[in-house]
Amino acid sequence: MPYVPLDPKGWRMAMGLRPLDETKWLEVDANRDAELKYKAELLQSHYDTVVATTPQSDEACEEVLELAEQSLRVHHPELVLAIDNDENPLVRAARLVQEDLCVLQRSDQWRLTSAVVCFPSRWNLASKIGRTMDEIHGPIPLYADKLASPTNAFFDRISPDKSVWRLNWTLIDNADLHQPTAARKSPEGDLHKWFFRVERQTLRMLPATRAILFTIRNYVASAAELCERDENFGPTLLTSLETAPLEMQEYKGWIGVAEKLRASLMSG
Repeated sequence: MPYVPLDPKGWRMAMGLRPLDETKWLEVDANRDAELKYKAELLQSHYDTVVATTPQSDEACEEVLELAEQSLRVHHPELVLAIDNDENPLVRAARLVQEDLCVLQRSDQWRLTSAVVCFPSRWNLASKIGRTMDEIHGPIPLYADKLASPTNAFFDRISPDKSVWRLNWTLIDNADLHQPTAARKSPEGDLHKWFFRVERQTLRMLPATRAILFTIRNYVASAAELCERDENFGPTLLTSLETAPLEMQEYKGWIGVAEKLRASLMSG
């Protein structure tokens, strides 16, 4: 787990944007072969679940593919880039990277116009395509009050030379990267059945089409193993869970989880 975005002061809802070093835009690690194989399987068996494209985004998707190929060739020249030229360019790009890829374009508002999301964290792509940022995030508690305005303002002022990244986390009861169902339940059992899931997200404007490319890279690790490696992880996670608003705990499936975590930490 390369990232543990927990705040010792407790849970908070914020964009948390940081300037992106574009030489480190795409992350490649030892899981690449396994994750790309899993993507290929999902594209074969659940294409309509993991892919959604629209004609107006064709040029932007071509630009995404060019950008991904260029970045990998420059920064990861050891990789073999073999893809099927008959597929949609966004699908071809997704087969090359561990990240999921989402294209947003401005019409009346910024809308999701194409995406390949093989590793969603409890959300369904089909319900988001064509939607605005506010509609996409509508189910998230407190988003309308705290993040809608700054998010829309940021999208309107992003430029090709000012890419950013951020981190998002959750505690979940399943280690599978592919989780398209919206149903949530509190993790059951002891700490060994819980998983800490982190999304590394990047946002960059494509210079030619002026579309915005949103990438999502997922990392999942055993919560118990993280507690064993770092004595501060468990207490900090507990503080985050305890300070999260009740509506967020309900949305995330965290009701009662803090009590279970505290018991696990005390017994361990």
